[in-house]
Amino acid sequence: MAKIVALAAYFYQAAVAFGLLIAVAHLLSPADYAAYSLFISISQFTAIFCFEWIRFACSRFYPGQAPGSEAAERMALTVEFAACAVLCILAAVVSIFFSVPSEIALLGGFVAIFQGGSDLHLTMLRFRQEFRAFSRLQGSRATILAVGTLAGAAISPSFTYTVAGLLAGYIAYTALAVVLTRNSLREAAGFQPPLVRKHFVYGSVAAGASVVGLLAPLGVKSILTAVLGAGGAAGALLALDLLQRPFVLIVSALQAIQYPDVVATYDREGATPVLRRQLGGYYSLLTGFTLMTAAGIFALLQPVGHFVIAAGLRDGFLGAAPFVTGLSVCRALTLNMLPTPAHLRHRLLSIFLLAVADCVLLNVGVLAGGYLGAFTDGALMAGGMVGALIAVIVGVKVLMSLPFDFIWQPVVLSAAGLAIPVLVTAGFDYSLWASVGAGIVGGAGFCLLGLYSYFVKMFRPRVLS
Repeated sequence: MAKIVALAAYFYQAAVAFGLLIAVAHLLSPADYAAYSLFISISQFTAIFCFEWIRFACSRFYPGQAPGSEAAERMALTVEFAACAVLCILAAVVSIFFSVPSEIALLGGFVAIFQGGSDLHLTMLRFRQEFRAFSRLQGSRATILAVGTLAGAAISPSFTYTVAGLLAGYIAYTALAVVLTRNSLREAAGFQPPLVRKHFVYGSVAAGASVVGLLAPLGVKSILTAVLGAGGAAGALLALDLLQRPFVLIVSALQAIQYPDVVATYDREGATPVLRRQLGGYYSLLTGFTLMTAAGIFALLQPVGHFVIAAGLRDGFLGAAPFVTGLSVCRALTLNMLPTPAHLRHRLLSIFLLAVADCVLLNVGVLAGGYLGAFTDGALMAGGMVGALIAVIVGVKVLMSLPFDFIWQPVVLSAAGLAIPVLVTAGFDYSLWASVGAGIVGGAGFCLLGLYSYFVKMFRPRVLS
């Protein structure tokens, strides 16, 4: 039950994030929204660059296999985070001397620290199997950050006030997290430097892959802004901001529930038939739910574009959105599912090279879409989608390096659930509501069959046992 609540917390966060971006896009001018979008990408990049290696080490080694190892691992992670937070602030201060406005540099540095710290804290709760506290804080963070951001934008609809509201939200959330979890752990341990070395070797390469993965959309945003201008690119930037989030969150939710068990089985038993079944179910869930997410987006894309997106951003959003959805599906699988065997077996080079391939192919694809087609929102994103699809093909080789028993039926049903709204969306000019209705009914029907198939093949045997 606690895991189901944790999954619901991710869906709630996705809904809040979706609504927040739409609200901010309405409050800010296109130029200010483009600046806000780039700031969010840069602060996320900074958080990953500084702190993601610690979170990856936490997800692989915390709380540890040996009795009493949790306290030692926690102390090492705390020291690592504190050191990286100091380096992050120093980097923000140094950037001021390179013509970065001081308020932007400092706001960005502190937002990155609070984001990295909150992500690490939630990861520790998840791997300690404290899903109730995790769910409560996950939902609270989404709500508090949205309220803070909107309050800043309401006080003054400008880039600076909006970002300042975001930072205020992070401060309020941190205070809440400290209060709610201050008594959850009482055991203490001394600092053990060998743990830092172990964390850094694995975590730095895994985080390097994440940094490269985040450089990919940052590069795409830079290309769009350079080619179309800040105002002209705002619609496509909104599509990137809105439509990638649901995939990131659904994959994160499934990883939160399934991946700790996969790691524990691999560390305990190795490549056994039990692991094959766990991996096959895990991969099937990631693939099927990613396709279901895309089906839901396509089914609602036209009404959202016409009635929710601000008029100044609508054409760019609708031109880019179908292809952004396609590349988001590909990247969700490339960055999260395909390198799983490499993470389990500590094949660090494979993790990094796959992320590089994704980044290069995505951005080269965007440029190729412009030069081979046209420098428009749709053509640029279509090229990016093709590049992301090629990266999936490259990553399948990594996936196949560890045997697994894939569960096909729910994935096939999910693919059918995606195909229907994609096909009917192409004819929305003929009858918008007829196309939307057919997409929703047909897509939902097949996706519900896919969910039932998951229950029959994966979850009902556990209930009966």
